[in-house]
Amino acid sequence: MRTDDGCRLWTEQAGYGPPLVFCHGGPGLWDYFDGVAGMFGGRARTVRWDQRGCGRSQRLGPYTIERFIADLDDVRRHTGAERITLLGHSWGATLALLYALAHPDRVSGLVYVSGTGIDADDTWRPPFHRNLENGISANLARWQELDGRDRTPDEDREHAILQWTADFVDPATALQHAERLGTPWLGINYECAGAIKADLTHYLPASCRTLAVPTLIVDGDRDIRPRWAVDSLERALPNVRRTTLVGAGHIPWVEDPEGFREAVIGFLAETDRRGPLTMD
Repeated sequence: MRTDDGCRLWTEQAGYGPPLVFCHGGPGLWDYFDGVAGMFGGRARTVRWDQRGCGRSQRLGPYTIERFIADLDDVRRHTGAERITLLGHSWGATLALLYALAHPDRVSGLVYVSGTGIDADDTWRPPFHRNLENGISANLARWQELDGRDRTPDEDREHAILQWTADFVDPATALQHAERLGTPWLGINYECAGAIKADLTHYLPASCRTLAVPTLIVDGDRDIRPRWAVDSLERALPNVRRTTLVGAGHIPWVEDPEGFREAVIGFLAETDRRGPLTMD
């Protein structure tokens, strides 16, 4: 599809029912919800997309929060739906929240997965980095070597895979899960990541208390990003519930697929009862 400013975005739709639009993490990564989308067959029409400059989408700026919100609205328009349900993971959870704040009348429900809340970065990033280094302790020397210099594309993938192992709880399977996330390898857009992170400091959602959109927070209790960073968001939202999956890390659908599916399916069933979506 093309955005209103002509940027080509990769999208994929499957299934039938009200649209469930996924927002992947990063920023600078690509959609990795191929296995997740299948969990909701028969319940929703799943819509996946690579954000501007990422993965299979065109590398074309600007990389700003305002532009990414507009792109997500173009994705909504592409579905033909007046309202959509959003499922965002990590940075994608932030993007979905910001979109809901900008366009609450266009969102039926928000599934906020493994986000980092609305606290300032400097409150949660130091413990996150400590947890990250502890999580990759067996490969810490190699990760630090790669982290401190320019990398070839193969080294860039190795660096990311080693870092992602810390997002899984069981060291015996962490590398396998991280390898799967990085296959196929579509290359990280660091320009996009840097620009979005810098712009995000101006977009802390202070208006969460007025957001009436039904919201489900899903996280794993073993996420290396401290879960208390999300507590303030939970307190701020007026229409929210939270499901914390015990023994799961940053990517909870991998380590507790049944718990994740049950939580999201139950939430979708409730939002569906608000009535059918009307079309543009």
